[in-house]
Amino acid sequence: MQVRFLPGEPDHPDAGRRHMIRAVACVAAGMILPASARAAHRTLAAPPRIGRALPPRPLVMLDPGHGGKDPGAIGVSGTYEKHVAEAAAAELQRQLLASGRYRVELTRGTDIFIPLEDRVGIAEGRQAALFVSMHADALHDPSVRGASVYTLADGASDAQTAALARTENSADRFAGPRFHGTSPEVQAILASLVRQETRVGSAHMAGSVVNAFRPQIGLLNNPSRHAGFVVLKAADIPSVLVEMGFMSNHQDEAALRQASHRAMVASAMTRAIDGYFASSAAGFTRLSG
Repeated sequence: MQVRFLPGEPDHPDAGRRHMIRAVACVAAGMILPASARAAHRTLAAPPRIGRALPPRPLVMLDPGHGGKDPGAIGVSGTYEKHVAEAAAAELQRQLLASGRYRVELTRGTDIFIPLEDRVGIAEGRQAALFVSMHADALHDPSVRGASVYTLADGASDAQTAALARTENSADRFAGPRFHGTSPEVQAILASLVRQETRVGSAHMAGSVVNAFRPQIGLLNNPSRHAGFVVLKAADIPSVLVEMGFMSNHQDEAALRQASHRAMVASAMTRAIDGYFASSAAGFTRLSG
């Protein structure tokens, strides 16, 4: 994909049995099931099959940040974050599909605006197994550079991350009045509703990203961070937000304008996703056909 720039710019053996028991009990009580229990219930309720079916490929939902009337961060030479995010997500989609191990969809494949809540809704509606939001934000300090990865939490890990979360969550100022009434208290409640299994899965994916980036992609100090990012609030989909670099830094911006650098980032992300699903933490994801 050509980027458009403006001029100048380990599992326990009884785990499955526990999920089945939990699923039957919840269904009997009329409760909504978490992802792992729903999967167990579907397995329990399904008629026996002849032969052995191939396991479904997990769906990875990629979310290029910003878009349309929301340009995101504007780089020191005029580059728009929304274009970099879209191009990087398209390259990551290409590499993941080429592996043959995943189904991959984008929340947006063109330059359109999608509210934060709707991005989460798309992933939940498609029953995604993993949600990856891709960004290249800006900071007040132009000397700060490097990639980082973020997970959802009630509070921020540090002041810089708190500022980033405020910036990303303010994207819905472009969406109109219906998104303006979410108070910090409500956001804290939404964050607290995320199940522990999803939080563990998200944290594991964040660690996988850091490990994959470390040999080639420059990282911030303490690159795995957390805050109350609205776009990561899906209750049963492990979710991370990846900052590929900062548009406020000349070197990061220049690198992210290059297709070769974005391909290197996508390659590292592919290794991270492979590592995540190959690990025991993949038991926290939702596999759907």
